[in-house]
Amino acid sequence: MLTNPISILAVLCLNIVASEWLNTKPFFKHLGTGLLVIIVTAIVANFGIIPASSPATPLYDAIFAYIAPISIFLMLLNINLNSLKKAGKPMLMMFLIGSFATMTGSLIAMWAVNGKMQIGEYYHALGGMYTGTYIGGSINFNAVALHYSVSQQGGLFSAATVADNIITALWVIATIALPQILNKKFPRKQLSEISSETEVETKQYISDSENVRPFDLAFLLLMSFAGIRISAWLNSQIPQIPPILWLTTIALILAQIPTVNRLKGHKLLGLLSVYLFLAVIGAYCDVPALIKDGKLALILMVFVTILVTIHGLIVFGIGALLKQDWDIISIASQANVGGSASAMALSRSLNRNDLTLPGILVGALGNATGTYWGILIAEIMKNSGWF
Repeated sequence: MLTNPISILAVLCLNIVASEWLNTKPFFKHLGTGLLVIIVTAIVANFGIIPASSPATPLYDAIFAYIAPISIFLMLLNINLNSLKKAGKPMLMMFLIGSFATMTGSLIAMWAVNGKMQIGEYYHALGGMYTGTYIGGSINFNAVALHYSVSQQGGLFSAATVADNIITALWVIATIALPQILNKKFPRKQLSEISSETEVETKQYISDSENVRPFDLAFLLLMSFAGIRISAWLNSQIPQIPPILWLTTIALILAQIPTVNRLKGHKLLGLLSVYLFLAVIGAYCDVPALIKDGKLALILMVFVTILVTIHGLIVFGIGALLKQDWDIISIASQANVGGSASAMALSRSLNRNDLTLPGILVGALGNATGTYWGILIAEIMKNSGWF
C-alpha cells in the first residue's frame, strides 16, 4: 500500500484522468465524471493500493479541510445574481415554487421513512443534503455533507450519491416526457424564439473553454484561502452560523463584483477541487460495509423517491393552476433537481433554445441558495420530534 502523501495524491489525480476518459465512452457517459471518480477510487482503495478510511492518512484530512471548501468557494464565483432578471418572471417563479416543493418533500419523506430510526444519527444531515442538491445541485450536496461530516462516512456518502444519481436520471426522463404529453392534452402558449443576443450569451455561459492567466489563478487562490480564514474567524465570533454558510456568503458577495466575476479559471480549478474531494469520498468507501448496509441504500432510495415525487406533484400542480408553459415548468424543475447543466440539456431536448439561458440562470440561483436551505431543513429535522 502506498503511504507517501505525494504518491497517494498522484494516484488520486490518475483516477480523475481515468474517470474523465471513461466519461467520453458511451457506456459510462451517463454516470458522469463525479460518480466515476468515486467508483474508480473506491476500487483502487479496496484493492489496498491507497489507504481507505483505515489506516488514516493526513492527506485526506487536508483535502476535507481545505480543498473541499475551496471547490465550493470557486464554483460560486460564477454566480452573478444581477443576471437573474434575464431568466424571466415565469421561470424564476416556477423555480422558487420548486425550491419550496423540495423542502416540503424532504420533510414529508423523512417522516414517512421514520428517518431517525431507519437511517441513524446522520438522518438530518442526509435530509439537508438532498434538500440542497434538489434545490441547486451537487455543490450544495457536498457543502451540507462537509458541514455535518457525512463526507467522512464513505459508505453512507456513496450510497447517498448513488440514490441521488439514479433518481436524478429518472427525473430527467420524466421532465422530457411530461411536457410533451401535457402539451398535447393541455396546450399552452410558448415564449418567442431566442434572440441573437441571447444566443451569444447562452454560448458564453455553457462554454467549457477558458483562457487562463497566472494572475487569474493566483487571485482566485488568494480569495479562496482568505475566504476560508475569514469564515473560520466569523464562526468563532458568531458560532451559531456554520463556517460553510459564511464561506458561501463571502463567495456570493465577491461574485457580484464585476472584476471578480470576470476572472477566468474558477470553473477549471473548482471542478478539479471537486473531483479531488470526491476521490477521497471514494477512498473512504468500504465496499463490504456498503454491501452489509444494503437496507440503508434501499431506505435512501425510498426517501429520495418520495421527495422527488412530492416535488413534481407540487411544481406541476401549481404550474397547471397558474396555466404556465409546460416546458418552463419542466425546465425549472430540472434546474432544481439536476442543476444548470441538466436544465440546459433538457431545454435542448425539448427544442426550446429560448429557455436555455433562463434555465441556466435559475440553476445558478439554486447553487447560491441550496446550502442555506439544506442546513435549515437539517436543523429542523434534528431539533424536532417528528422524524
